[in-house]
Amino acid sequence: MNGPLKRAAVACLVMFGLLMLNVNYVQALKAESLSSDARNKRNFFDRYEVQRGRITAGGTILAQSVEQKKGDFRFIREYPDGKVFAHVTGYFSPESTSAIERSENGYLDSSHPDLLLRRSIDLFTGEPTRGANVEVTINPKAQKAAHEALSASGKRGAVVALNPKTGAILTMVSLPTYDPNVLSGTDPGKVFSAYNKLDKDKANGPLVNRAINRTYPPGSTYKVVTAAAFLEDDSSRDGQTIVPAPQVLDLPNTTADLPNSGGAACGGGQVPLVYALERSCNTPFGKIGMDLGYDRMAEQAKKFGVGEPLSIPMGVSDSNIGPKEDDAALAQASIGQRSNQMTPLEMAMIAAGIANDGKVMKPYLVQKITDAKNDTVDEAEPEELTEAVSADTAAKLRQMMVSVVNNGTANLAQIPGVEVGGKTGTAQTVQGKAPHAWFISFAPATDPQVAVAVIVESGSAGTEASGGHTAAPIAKAVMEAVLAK
Repeated sequence: MNGPLKRAAVACLVMFGLLMLNVNYVQALKAESLSSDARNKRNFFDRYEVQRGRITAGGTILAQSVEQKKGDFRFIREYPDGKVFAHVTGYFSPESTSAIERSENGYLDSSHPDLLLRRSIDLFTGEPTRGANVEVTINPKAQKAAHEALSASGKRGAVVALNPKTGAILTMVSLPTYDPNVLSGTDPGKVFSAYNKLDKDKANGPLVNRAINRTYPPGSTYKVVTAAAFLEDDSSRDGQTIVPAPQVLDLPNTTADLPNSGGAACGGGQVPLVYALERSCNTPFGKIGMDLGYDRMAEQAKKFGVGEPLSIPMGVSDSNIGPKEDDAALAQASIGQRSNQMTPLEMAMIAAGIANDGKVMKPYLVQKITDAKNDTVDEAEPEELTEAVSADTAAKLRQMMVSVVNNGTANLAQIPGVEVGGKTGTAQTVQGKAPHAWFISFAPATDPQVAVAVIVESGSAGTEASGGHTAAPIAKAVMEAVLAK
């Protein structure tokens, strides 16, 4: 009798042991794969059980979760002015997220370790779980002004505005845009169909944030960096320093010499640096680049933050002036062409650094995170990224950029009663295609509150687009919105 009982007991122990092993295998080793399995509908419904926190800017709600009175989903994500803020907020879809919805997901859905105490209190008191709220640095009025000005006549491109003193991102517009409400629905079939349609449009790329994830040749806006390197090389130089300005600059080892725009002359062949910047002459800046050499030009670019890894908190594509080649290539890179590629954010940082006495502040998009009880969980602290130039050099550059707006190619950026500094750019793309139109600026020049970079993409504003006529008025609208009381 004892024998059969022992064998039954052993069998039970073995089966119990196997059961425990299987439970641990499923809960530990297989947990992640089971959770991510497309057939697992539980996660799909769970995403809509949590009241995600709000995304706000200046008291304006950009994204919120609204409770449903009936249906299978408790909370639905809504974006009141979705298209205007799409590349800031991103979307919350049945299976993925983007932009702030992705980068701050742990706070928004309350799963972040910083919210552990809050979750524990809610569990003890029986209150439903609510995510933290994310306040971004965007100025809603300026964002809408940028969107409206850039979208006129179906333009493609981007606008970025920064607070030069802190690095806070005041506007971040990318066109074409999309409606995050469409991608945040609860019907996977409709959402995936809408997403695939947007994703397939590679030419226009509505899902691409052109402000931070696409690079362009900066054209003549980059001449302020070349001017900065020239002034830093000798502290006795200023805007009145005479520089060579031939009608055509002879480039070594090539028959493709460097002319000024349209083959025009630049003064009498010898001009003050400020005049060359006002008229956006190519030859003086091409020669300055060759005279200083690649290493010096690359060093100056790096001091403005070019090539520095950035997270705002979304990742930012790298800007760069291109590889070290010959002097002919360097001359072209020094006027913002050849392999020189910049994001609109980087060009805004360059303008902001000049405005802020030579100090480039680290750009950031999240101002504050507060829990469901409105207690602060985290708050941004402005941080200096680099010192691009000395305060003396920055003052000289500011004075020259003000002269560009008052006396040069950027008169359409003038604001009555406000001193504006700026630089236009018309960047050549591939042969036969219209150029990109650029403008970078800051205002007021004596106490800068805003720095802006605008790019209008090739062909989207007509074949004769230029930085002064196409991009400068957009920057003006943004600056006016920021400065408005």
